Amino acid sequence: MDASEARAAETAGPVGEEGRVEAFDIAQIMRAIPHRYPFLLVDRIVEVRKNHSCVGIKNVTINENFFQGHFPEHPVMPGVLIVESMAQTAAVLVVETLGPEARGKLVYFMSVEGAKFRKPVHPGDQLRIHVNKDRQRGNIWKFAAEAKVDGKVVAEATYTAMILDR
Repeated sequence: MDASEARAAETAGPVGEEGRVEAFDIAQIMRAIPHRYPFLLVDRIVEVRKNHSCVGIKNVTINENFFQGHFPEHPVMPGVLIVESMAQTAAVLVVETLGPEARGKLVYFMSVEGAKFRKPVHPGDQLRIHVNKDRQRGNIWKFAAEAKVDGKVVAEATYTAMILDR
């Protein structure tokens, strides 16, 4: 195993059956994607099925900087940030699927389609972000995602990303 393979292996949890990878903690997520506070919007990955799907967690707290202005008297997580948390969860799936090939690459958002926001997300909620890879052609990947709170869908979207060198 060379140095890049070792780094990719340390990013993920243990591999189980069918290419499933066990949970990623925040340190592993930060090794996988470049986002940092205040724009890191996924706290934990609870399941990855390489080349197929990923489930991430975002714990929504009143300490989030966006609640200062959205809205102070009735704090609601902005829908665009829910979509961003979906995209970051998908980026972890891409990095985990590509393995050592992901070194030196970034996942760039290209489009968002069919975004729907069903219920507001408030401090104290836990977003459970379900991302499924729809298809891939070369370096273009398409995903479908749902964000749930207490098992109920609060947002959904399909989106496309491009994987490019940094």
